[in-house]
Amino acid sequence: MASTVRVQAPIGQRALFITTLVVPLTGWTVHAVSLHRKLSAARKDPLTGLLGRDGFTAKARQITNRYGDAALVVLVDLDHFKQINDGPGGHAAGDRVLVATATRLTAWAGSRGAVGRLGGDEFAVAVRIGPARRELRLAQLTQMLAQPVQVEDGVLVDVAASVGAASPDTLGATDLGLLQRAADAAMYAGKHTGRAVLAGPQHATVPSINGRRAGRPGTDSLGQAA
Repeated sequence: MASTVRVQAPIGQRALFITTLVVPLTGWTVHAVSLHRKLSAARKDPLTGLLGRDGFTAKARQITNRYGDAALVVLVDLDHFKQINDGPGGHAAGDRVLVATATRLTAWAGSRGAVGRLGGDEFAVAVRIGPARRELRLAQLTQMLAQPVQVEDGVLVDVAASVGAASPDTLGATDLGLLQRAADAAMYAGKHTGRAVLAGPQHATVPSINGRRAGRPGTDSLGQAA
């Protein structure tokens, strides 16, 4: 009986010791996972080098709050991107198109603009462009995005993008969530037309989820855009 007691005591002590370690470690693991998710959302996109969703949101808010009516929020979707991924070049060709698009958007936005990849073939830009220059600058953007992309030696693929934009002076608010929703609705309204659409008040009333038009693929699984 005594031997049994001596065997149980160390086991109990070990169990207690392990428990005291596991409890804080479990708490730390939960914290680490949460922190990793936050860092993953905020860090730069590994493929394009653009801001992630949270990083873009933070910088875009700074731009809209600072420049007010002179700010412009732009959403971009690549047209027929799935066909590029499913084509002869496969996902490698798709990646080159994404990188080229990121480079073009960065050049267009300039060093003071914010450019982010929201996921897949979806991009967002926040930039200072006054009302007098918007139409011209947006036309320049669609032309830039429509240039063929070299996906391998001697092989070019045709690309095109749908572009929607929204500005505080048109919508009467600098709220980034509202601007993104309106820009998204405007982009959808101009889908496959080859021209950028500047959102009007009617685009701000389109039902949305997470800052994007309701019914759009993936809206229910994304974090808050603003």
